[in-house]
Order: sequence, then C-alpha cells, then structure tokens
Amino acid sequence: MKTKSLKKNKINIVTLGCSKNVYDSEVLMGQLQANGLPVAHESSEDDFNIVVINTCGFIDNAKEESVNTILRFAEAKNDGLVEKVYVTGCLSERYKDDLKDEIPEVDAWFGTRELPAMLKTLRADYKHELLGERLLTTPRHYAFLKISEGCDRPCSFCAIPLMRGKHVSKPMEALVKEAQHLAAGGTKELVIIAQDSTYYGLDLYKERKLAELLTQLSEVEGIEWIRLHYAFPAGFPEDVLEVMANNPKVCRYVDIPLQHISDNMLKSMRRGTTKTKTYKLLEDMRSRVPGIAIRTTLITGYPGETEADFEELCQFVRDVRFDRLGVFTYSHEENTHAFKLEDDVPEDVKKERANTIMEIQREISDELNAEKIGKTFRVLFDKTEGGYFVGRTEFDSPDVDNEVLVPTKGNYVRMGDFAEVRITDASDYDLYGEII
Repeated sequence: MKTKSLKKNKINIVTLGCSKNVYDSEVLMGQLQANGLPVAHESSEDDFNIVVINTCGFIDNAKEESVNTILRFAEAKNDGLVEKVYVTGCLSERYKDDLKDEIPEVDAWFGTRELPAMLKTLRADYKHELLGERLLTTPRHYAFLKISEGCDRPCSFCAIPLMRGKHVSKPMEALVKEAQHLAAGGTKELVIIAQDSTYYGLDLYKERKLAELLTQLSEVEGIEWIRLHYAFPAGFPEDVLEVMANNPKVCRYVDIPLQHISDNMLKSMRRGTTKTKTYKLLEDMRSRVPGIAIRTTLITGYPGETEADFEELCQFVRDVRFDRLGVFTYSHEENTHAFKLEDDVPEDVKKERANTIMEIQREISDELNAEKIGKTFRVLFDKTEGGYFVGRTEFDSPDVDNEVLVPTKGNYVRMGDFAEVRITDASDYDLYGEII
C-alpha cells in the first residue's frame, strides 16, 4: 500500500468532454506549472499523488463516463494509489450537491468558474499575469482558442447555460495577446471555440465582432490557419463570410450545429430559425465562400419527432451534402425547457435514426472524397501512425474530421509542418496521398 510522503505534490489532470474542457485543463495546468508544481495531463505513471478530473455533464453518455472516471479514481484512493481526488467541470457544476454525498472519497468539488478556489486548495496562487499562457495538451502546432464563456441562447434541449452561465466575451486585445504567445511557442493553427462563437462581442462592444477578431488574429505572425467552430445559425454575421472568402489565413471551414430542419422541431427546440432560413444560409455560405467545408451536428429522437420530421431531416442531409456531420441522440436533461415534454421516442428508435443519418452521410463523404483524387492540397501534419504520416487539409479540424494519410516509406515530412500532397486514393472518411 502506498504511504503518504513529504515530497512535493504531483498533479495529474484528467479531461473528459469537449474542446472547451481541454482548454480549461490547459489553463489550470499553466497556473500549476507557474506555481512550481509538477503537473501532467492524463499521465499513465503511478507517482502522481493528486488527481483532478475535469468532467463533462452535457448528455447522459458523457455524464456516465464522468461518473465512472470519478469512481475509478475513488477506488484508487481507497487502495492507497492516490492521496487526493478533486473534481471540476460541468458535471461538478451541475450535480456536486448530489454527488458529494454519493462519492465521499472525493476531497473537493469545484464548479466551472471556481479556478482560483481550486488553485488555493492545491496550494497554488492564481497568477493574473498569466494572460493567455497555458500548458498545451495538443501538439504545439495547433491550439484551441476559447473566445467566450457561457451562452445566452434559449435552446430547449441544452443544459450548457446551467453549467457555464451567461455569455461573456473575452476582450479582443487579450485574445490577440494569447494568440501571440501561442505563435511564439510554435502554434500555426488556431481552432476558435466557444459555446456560441457568432455571439462574440455583443456583450462587450454592443455588436458582433467575430469578423474583426478573425482579422486581428490573422495578423499575428506565425499563425497560418484560423478555424471556426460552434457558429450558431440564427443571426449568423455575414461579414464573417467576407473575411473567410478573402483572408487566406482564415480556413474555408465552419462548424455550424443545426440540430434539425423540420420547422416543428426547430420551433420546439427554440432555435430561432426556420427550414427556409437554414437552407438560405447554407446557400449563401457556399456562394460567398466557394469551396467552403461545412460541418454540422444533428439530433435524432427529440420529443415529438415523427417519422415525417425524421424523413425531412434525411432529405436535408441528402440535399445539402455536408462535408462533415455528426449525430447525437436526444438526451432528456432535467431543468431544461424540453424536460417538460414527454421523452416519447424510444431509445432504440433514436439510435436507429442516428445510424440512418450517418449511413447517408458515409455515402456522401465517400463520393466527396472520391472527387478529390488527383487534386493537390496543402496539408498540416499532426502525427505518425501505422506506417503513415497523418495530416489534415484546411477543410478538416483535428480529432473530428477526415485525415490525409501519406506512407512513411518513400516520403518525409516533419510533424507540425505543411506540405503539398497529391491525393492518390480515397475511402469514405480518409484521403491517401503522396508529397510533391
């Protein structure tokens, strides 16, 4: 059994959930490192006496994973393998009053806005001067840049405002300084994230300022790609499309979570838009930014979704031919507006509908990828895996989108470098090529 030592604490950070949580963990790690505390991210070594679990509480599957992870480290504590277990993040923000009685092994629970309190517990000072400085968990050539916190949207199914609070934009000068610091460390690609990136600036500047922010970030020396995620469709700022079309550093790529297309569903979901407006927005994106890659996420099995509603959704996917697409099955979340509705679509139907959508998308992706054979793309390389150099085009975000695979035999490229790649073959979700 491990005995308590007088050595300096070593802290292992475990991150669950989305890129916003990854960013928060990186900030925490930067603060701990600045305090002289040894810290690592998801270390497999067994000499870390403190574990901090950054949880997700978005939907049922994510909550289950978070709880299981907490229980695993609670058991490790009981076995004497770790001394302290702390929990932070969305699950903790939402359920800590319930969980602290159920899992007494956890030494303290912290919400999403309690970083200074958590640092104090870890015997570290919150260093205000560390503006934008953090310890990256991604390869250094790309980094997430969180431009705001929280969300003001009234979407019926979403518990994010309960866990993250109201929308708060970060000042533009602070984000530029953060980007400069990242670029000085070797970052070439910024992945813009927020709960709602298109709302950026409304609280600080009384108008949407995303286009101006993208422009200012593009002027940071060393930054070559800027990628936009989580763009809410209602009220999408059209000047962003102008920047995307004319600024070579801003990727022709947008992640725009649409969720559904049936007017019945959109109204009940409180999305603030309609089927007609959604089709028009996507048409405008493709006409104003030729070649743009559009990524979206959809929900199947929302309360009241009929077969007719679902068929509309299938036809929508066939019509638009999204470049990238993901699907969630509806999760009935307490304290959301939709929780008052009957969760009347059986779980197996939700999953079957999600699988149907993904099969439609797989065929579309296969066809779109086949069209790229013989063409040449600028590729940023992330890693080496299974005999291949693995990279991405400007139309692909890390971890969630397609990859470009170049055989290591007969080719050479350094990780974090760009190279021109001619596509020689394609599958439904990957491209294969050679460096030219």
